[in-house]
Amino acid sequence: MKIKVLYFASLREARGADSDSAELPAPATVADLLKTLRAGPLSEIEESLFSSLLVAVNQTVSSAEQVIVEGDEVALFPPMTGG
Repeated sequence: MKIKVLYFASLREARGADSDSAELPAPATVADLLKTLRAGPLSEIEESLFSSLLVAVNQTVSSAEQVIVEGDEVALFPPMTGG
């Protein structure tokens, strides 16, 4: 199945793109998608940053166990800092 992945902030800069598509076998979870991205397009991202991503599926904040289906949009946000 095909999933649209959106990158924000430093992830977008590191990836050099604001979005990608990912192919996953069905059924899949957010954790499955992250594992696929970690092995591929996001392999250069520092592990500490990668492990603390905020993930939204179809504009709803989601956990790693969230099931994703064909056509879903998954947005990845790095941790925010500031004051």
